Amino acid sequence: MRTFRIAPSILSANFACLGQEVTDVIAAGADIIHFDVMDNHYVPNLTIGPLVCEAIRPLTQAPIDVHLMVKPVDSLVPMFAKAGANLITFHPEGSEHVDRTLALIRDCGCKAGLVFNPATPLHHLDHVMDKLDMILIMSVNPGFGGQSFIPQALNKLREARRRIDAYREATGRDIWLEVDGGVKVDNIAEIAAAGADTFVAGSAIYGADDYAATIAAMRAELAKVA
Repeated sequence: MRTFRIAPSILSANFACLGQEVTDVIAAGADIIHFDVMDNHYVPNLTIGPLVCEAIRPLTQAPIDVHLMVKPVDSLVPMFAKAGANLITFHPEGSEHVDRTLALIRDCGCKAGLVFNPATPLHHLDHVMDKLDMILIMSVNPGFGGQSFIPQALNKLREARRRIDAYREATGRDIWLEVDGGVKVDNIAEIAAAGADTFVAGSAIYGADDYAATIAAMRAELAKVA
């Protein structure tokens, strides 16, 4: 049976009290802090950098999952590793050498993941499965929070799950399958059934009046998935 993980995105948090928002959401039952980094170059928005990661690191023992929506990506990897990231994911379009960037992340002591936009094919996985700890499927086009889930992402999740299961059967090593974009209480079970095990949710959690109730509702939906 798969273990399900909920990863609130602090992109949707109240930045005036970000530290409290991080501790509150973990206390409410979240598993991971998802940290969205945008550069106003690869994506049309500008968000947060290593100093913010360093500031929140002492506040929680929960893993910090840094999603780099930047180009180029390599120079930021050591900075975020030093700032306390546990897992760093990036888009293949942001790297000149995907294999080398994955190796760099691991050399810096972090787990490594590759991110796929809605229009990015999964063939990048063909040569790097042995260097991956996570595959992240974007169910919106990256750049802004609060977007609606793109249904076609379900097919990509199913194909990624097929690849992960085949790899695990051959090697005994598992890879997490994360989804990011438009995840809510009313669709999380369908997304899980398609193969996801780790769920980024920004506005669905941080936009709710009661974080714990929302996370509990998500877990109740996930419990319906065999």
